[in-house]
Amino acid sequence: MPIFFKDVASQGVSSAVSTANWGFANSAASLILAILAPILGTLADYRNFKKRFWGFFIGLGVFFTLSLTTVSPGSWLICLVLFVFARVGFAGANIFYDSFITDITTKERMDWVSALGYGWGYIGSVIPFLAVIGLLVWGSSGEKGVGMALGPMRLGFVIVAVWWAVFSIPMLKNVHQVHFIPKAGHLLGESFRRLVRTFADIRKYRQAFLFLLAYFFYIDGVDTIITMATAYGRDIGLGVNMLLAAILMIQIVAFPMALLFGKLSQRFGAKNMIHAGIWVYGLITLLAFVLPFLSSLKAKTLLFWGLAFLVASSQGGIQALSRSYFGRLIPPERSAEFFGFYNIFGKFAAITGPFLMAIISRFTGDSRYGILSILLLFILGGFLLKKVRPEEGF
Repeated sequence: MPIFFKDVASQGVSSAVSTANWGFANSAASLILAILAPILGTLADYRNFKKRFWGFFIGLGVFFTLSLTTVSPGSWLICLVLFVFARVGFAGANIFYDSFITDITTKERMDWVSALGYGWGYIGSVIPFLAVIGLLVWGSSGEKGVGMALGPMRLGFVIVAVWWAVFSIPMLKNVHQVHFIPKAGHLLGESFRRLVRTFADIRKYRQAFLFLLAYFFYIDGVDTIITMATAYGRDIGLGVNMLLAAILMIQIVAFPMALLFGKLSQRFGAKNMIHAGIWVYGLITLLAFVLPFLSSLKAKTLLFWGLAFLVASSQGGIQALSRSYFGRLIPPERSAEFFGFYNIFGKFAAITGPFLMAIISRFTGDSRYGILSILLLFILGGFLLKKVRPEEGF
């Protein structure tokens, strides 16, 4: 999607401005979810509500993914509006998807089950991705490399939307909400009252609160790298072919690496493995800053592929273990409510990183300098994570 936005929707727009626009759009989507997540999470803890909300946001995401087929070259604003709604659908569905972790497994197995979920998610995404690349190769036959041929790219959005819808069906049919709160007389009013109470006494859940503060910072860095990496790559002159190949490699390598994180967490603990992921991402940030300053194309290419491998090594693991680690810190019958807060911290974090990078890119005219500021987020996140003591209870 970032490559499509940069090469098709942003035709006639400078690279720095289009990168800034992409960052602002991702921040806007995150802000919408950050506002909605708490009350939706609180409502979803009532019996049978969790799956209903999940299904609604799946439908929203699928619809607006299909709507991206209407985007024409140069219509960057329309593209961003449709993307924001599709992103809200995807991220909104993930609030409830994540909260099901307390319904489908035990605390002892959460790390492994969460890692399996991320691992299979990565490998499953390879199939539609390969289909889209195949369409681009076919559509750009006679041109040099894989171009952004508009017709095949539009068909690619259809493939992604259909894949998303079809593979949501097994969960809709077979997964059920086990932990819930009995329905109150006036659901919306009672949900707001519960939300206010939780805001008021969230510091009583000291370990969960400390973890959320740490998560806010380090996941901000992770999300910024995920959402801005391809736009950054285009800015520093990397070709579409190389970026697409790197995305494919990341999806494939992330599968076994997410499972490896899950296995290693059984020996070293989830918290230590999250710390390992934070260190890797700190290294990624430093190397990404250095990359454009290399004079040799060979050196740039080697470092680029090294960065892609480092991302693949830790992306799924840090996400999976963060979810399962938080799941062990909260009361299971209030999982959707607490995962609403989890997503608030994640989404507000996802606003600040891309926004910071967008601002720096816009005012310096060079996106290289925005990337270095992300390192501070990993330092703060790692420091706060050390303060979490799950053995002390909620």
